[in-house]
Amino acid sequence: MEQRVLVTGGASGIGREIVRAFVEAGAKVFTCDTDGKALDDLVKELPQVATAPCDVSNRQEVARLVEALAGAFGGLDVLVNNVGISGPTLPVESLDPDDWDKVVLVNLTGTFNVTRLCIPHLKKSRAGVIINMSSVAGRFGYPNRSAYSASKWGVVGFTKTLSMELGGYGIRANAILPGAVDGPRLQLVFEGRAKLTGQTPEEVKKGIMINQSIQSLVDPRDIAALAVFLASDSAKVISGQILPIDADIQRL
Repeated sequence: MEQRVLVTGGASGIGREIVRAFVEAGAKVFTCDTDGKALDDLVKELPQVATAPCDVSNRQEVARLVEALAGAFGGLDVLVNNVGISGPTLPVESLDPDDWDKVVLVNLTGTFNVTRLCIPHLKKSRAGVIINMSSVAGRFGYPNRSAYSASKWGVVGFTKTLSMELGGYGIRANAILPGAVDGPRLQLVFEGRAKLTGQTPEEVKKGIMINQSIQSLVDPRDIAALAVFLASDSAKVISGQILPIDADIQRL
């Protein structure tokens, strides 16, 4: 059966690779993003993908998104909660509470907002799947990234709870925890950490590599491939799992 997939934050980065991977696997894909231009660019590349602008922290916009999805596809089989923001790189005592609220609102509450409204549709699926994007920061403390780390730990707890609540309906829920993912967003993280520590971005990168068994950054296409696998029948008894894809990083 052709899967019907919703990917949040699918216009760029990891999300865009996930959209591509599901399209290549033969799925019908709907994606949302706050970046309208990036969505337009995505449609030029993949005209078969349905899109809509949406800020997942806004419940009214999420309601419109899910309504549009149901109208376009007639249901949902796979939800990939990919949206996330990094927030500032600062110690806790210097962090603006508004920045804390924004990170938690997007990364954790946004995941709740979308999932809550998608569950009724997933319950009608032959094999419903929820994939939540956490982070290696959801396994370790992350100095000077308290809001991001806390939100990603929260996603892990939310995922475990979903798996327990929804298993009886045949819905599986898992979390993917990427490490240092190659791309522009990671470079911004390196630059923020460098500014705070007095290092160069390259020195920050080398410091992270020291803590990894495999000395390379994570390819976002590999994350996408893992998402497609978790949504497939080959993973039909995998649920409630926390799946790092991080080159065996030992600490942040």
